[in-house]
Amino acid sequence: MAAPGERASTAEPGGSPEVPFDSPGRSDSSGGARVRALDAVRGLAVCGILLVNIPQITQMRNGPEPGVYVPAEHWLQLLVQQRFFPVFSFLFGLSFAIFLDGAARRASLPRVVLLRRMAALGVLGALHQFLQPGEALLPYAIVGIVVLLPASWLPRVLVLLAGVLGTVAAVSLTHGGTSLLPGLFLLGLATARYGVHNRFDRPNATVALVFVLSLAAAAPLLYWQSGDIVRNSYSHGAVAAGLLLASAYVTGLLLLLRTRVGPAVSALLEPLGRMALTNYLTATLLVVALAPVLGLPHSLRFGPALALAAGIIGVQVLWSRWWLRRFRYGPFEWLWRCVTWWSPVSPRGTG
Repeated sequence: MAAPGERASTAEPGGSPEVPFDSPGRSDSSGGARVRALDAVRGLAVCGILLVNIPQITQMRNGPEPGVYVPAEHWLQLLVQQRFFPVFSFLFGLSFAIFLDGAARRASLPRVVLLRRMAALGVLGALHQFLQPGEALLPYAIVGIVVLLPASWLPRVLVLLAGVLGTVAAVSLTHGGTSLLPGLFLLGLATARYGVHNRFDRPNATVALVFVLSLAAAAPLLYWQSGDIVRNSYSHGAVAAGLLLASAYVTGLLLLLRTRVGPAVSALLEPLGRMALTNYLTATLLVVALAPVLGLPHSLRFGPALALAAGIIGVQVLWSRWWLRRFRYGPFEWLWRCVTWWSPVSPRGTG
């Protein structure tokens, strides 16, 4: 699952509408600075989504089953499943707004540019479905066209209200998944419209407060879910726990980035986030190629699966750092940008 942020690459994000799958450019045409914390958040989401995707791609099994207790699977269900998909979805809406603002300064019909961008993402997602059925790119593109494009004409207060109501409805009436997309997309869009993301790189007591409240609210739900992981993981409470823990992960990371270890954490996660689309797609290729060697398909070998995830993430950190020292965009980010603007874009320049 940047995919799809910052006041920067407004005119052209690197990933999905610049979010879960890509990161915006350095700065927009008005000279805004890059919100580097968003790249780190996106990088964290890349790591989490990989942990979710490996069992799905390899068909290890869809979830816990009665009478079969696998500790690693238990903790993945509790701490990872439905925890990072909301992060990507929120970032997608946020990046959409950033991209639209930049496109409005570059093009006379910015929403046509965004429509082309979404269509390209949908094509890429349709192809990716052959390797990973149920992947995120295609539904992101569809909901982006159906929900985000029309919502871009609405006042920000209505976008915020629709986002809140849509998210609450999804939690109350469904078991999560793609039903969360409209509400989370709109919440991300509203966040950008209110300029909240521009304060992520600065000390902010609100971030600490949201972290504490999210963790406090998630704790009892997680305790309840762990009591019967098989039944409770497919419930409204588990969906709510996922959203709260996703909020805690994001705000916790933002706080961590301001500590002494922040630069080291940022050095690991930012490159992953800036090349999120490329890393998302290449991770699938690596899993498809290596999983049979490790005997993962149709197995319960979660230890080797976690080792595979760690290995892929390590390689992608090194690869992303190497690539970004030479180019501004990742390979798929560059290709996506060229299609978005329907013209060649220099991989090294500001195009």
